[in-house]
Amino acid sequence: MTEAKNEEALDNLGQRLNTRIKKLFGRSLAIREVDTGSCNACEVEATALGYPFYDMERFGMHIVASPRHADVLLITGPVSKNMQLGLQHSFEATPSPKIVIAMGSCAISGGIFKDSYAVGNGVDNFIPVDVYIPGCPPRPQSIMQGLMVALDKMESHLTAKKS
Repeated sequence: MTEAKNEEALDNLGQRLNTRIKKLFGRSLAIREVDTGSCNACEVEATALGYPFYDMERFGMHIVASPRHADVLLITGPVSKNMQLGLQHSFEATPSPKIVIAMGSCAISGGIFKDSYAVGNGVDNFIPVDVYIPGCPPRPQSIMQGLMVALDKMESHLTAKKS
């Protein structure tokens, strides 16, 4: 795919995300990233969403410093024993309705750390997960696609609640 087509596909996905976010929330989507013991590769890719090429804020998304202000928990890492309680507290502090995303192989299953004495082998062993974004690490476009899937789930959950 050429660079121009890449940019066009990114803009198209971003605009669809922005439309969905505005429809569901009437404002921007607040994302709290929680590192539960990762190697930082996933954090680099998540951070890239804020760089000028992706510029996630133009699509109505931003990173927040507190789970109390978040709509989405984006979790990376295999959940080290030292981070289990912090993960639980972040989940409890995030207001409902919330979306929980396990990003990367480590957050999904423990990744290369699976079955180590020091990790919990994935996020869903501790809190419920709505969306899984595979990869080691997943690319920023995959993260955006995962957010679209999460918004679809949120919309169907909110629709079912109204019925």
